[in-house]
Amino acid sequence: MGLCLVRSRALLGLEARPVCVEVHLANGLPSFTLVGLADTEVKEARERVRSAIANSGLDFPANKRITVNLAPADLPKDSGRFDLPIALGILGASGQVPLAAIDGHEFAGELSLGGELRPVRGALTMSLALRREAVPDVSLVLPPGSAEEAALVPDARVYRAAHLIDVVDQLRQHGAPEEGNTGAGKGWSLAQASAATPADYADLADVKGQAAAKRALEIAAAGGHSLLMCGPPGSGKSMLAHRFAGLLPPLDNDEALEAAALASLAGRFDLARWGQRPTAAPHHTASAVALVGGGSPPRPGEISLAHHGVLFLDELPEFVRPALEALREPLETGRIRISRATVQTEFPARFQLIAAMNPCPCGYLGHPTRACRCSPEQVARYQGKLSGPLLDRIDLMVDVPALPPDHLLHGMAGEPSACVRERVVAARQRALARQGEANQTLSGQALDAHVQADATALKFLQNAAQRLGWSARSTHRALRVARTIADLAGQEQVGVAEVAEAVQYRRGPGGRG
Repeated sequence: MGLCLVRSRALLGLEARPVCVEVHLANGLPSFTLVGLADTEVKEARERVRSAIANSGLDFPANKRITVNLAPADLPKDSGRFDLPIALGILGASGQVPLAAIDGHEFAGELSLGGELRPVRGALTMSLALRREAVPDVSLVLPPGSAEEAALVPDARVYRAAHLIDVVDQLRQHGAPEEGNTGAGKGWSLAQASAATPADYADLADVKGQAAAKRALEIAAAGGHSLLMCGPPGSGKSMLAHRFAGLLPPLDNDEALEAAALASLAGRFDLARWGQRPTAAPHHTASAVALVGGGSPPRPGEISLAHHGVLFLDELPEFVRPALEALREPLETGRIRISRATVQTEFPARFQLIAAMNPCPCGYLGHPTRACRCSPEQVARYQGKLSGPLLDRIDLMVDVPALPPDHLLHGMAGEPSACVRERVVAARQRALARQGEANQTLSGQALDAHVQADATALKFLQNAAQRLGWSARSTHRALRVARTIADLAGQEQVGVAEVAEAVQYRRGPGGRG
């Protein structure tokens, strides 16, 4: 009889909870039992592990009663990440791997039938959890791809193993290789974090004209504000939106790790895009669950995958109503809580919403040369798909008119993104030095303390809010936008000119006040 304990981790939202894989070998009727609230994918590990051990030239104890317990028993486990720890537990319990060598490592990896290790979701989340818990003298052993991802966490000790036999050979040596040494197996090495790839964003200079829309993009980037663009087809709304990420300041290391951990959890992490602002652009047929997250176990949605980045929603009124209404709380709080019968999970969702829409179903309402075919009722019904509470949470709204062909063909190129980004970075630094956060997140006493608007400007805003019938939320959003405009101009005080410009950006689609 033999007992072996192997450390691993299960994903629960953005957490990587510790899991102890307990393997017990006993005499009796040969069997392979797996318990511990395992999903179907985990239960299928029995066949993968059996074949991988046999095809790696190792001895599978087929004449024993094998019991595998994934503790704690009340924590859901999914995916093939437990293949490697289960295989090592069987080998350790049968005496083929020293038990002392297994201690001090955490393992995760899916096994092929031939014993090769395949990447798993959430490797970066595991590495972050290990750093957060400050577990001493514990290293991660992960498959290729997952190991390089986990190594992005500073001071993380992560080993890369390509095959089950590489892990077994190394553990039999009872020691980890030094840096630069590939270890016993050719596929075992210390994983190294790759350098960030320079971001390659589309340039704002490609867009000719549309000075008002470009100004709104600059203000949105400087203050972290959401933006809705309304205009006819072909006016450049999508071109402007796709160039927005290039105006934002670069991510710091903590922000990059948070964004990458969410992408890793969804299986979308790409090392080539490490350190770049994430951009999510779901199709307008996306469901509410696809947008905000969900499922069992809960997975992050598009709004969380755009954390610290951009969420671009083109053809905004074409999204289903529940999906749009689900954006209301995350736009306000920067987080989304997904509640199911057995589990509650919270994901961060501090994204910048950039949305685009046509002014009417045919798209040509107000066009200088093409007639609109829509009746007033059709226009009202189309624009009414966006509820008042949702529009109330959008900071900037700007019309993007159609431009004449001669302007497009012979007009001068616009200002490059790099020049705009310099002003955006300077404005953000002023805000951070003053209040420690972006203007968009100011609320309550912090808003009163840091806006620094003079009495004339506040009186002007009060009159505008009363005339336009604004809510308190709309009034505060206009005040935040005015604070950002002042930061772009390098002014400490918010005056009437800044407030007047901010008021112009609170007009609804098609010029509705």
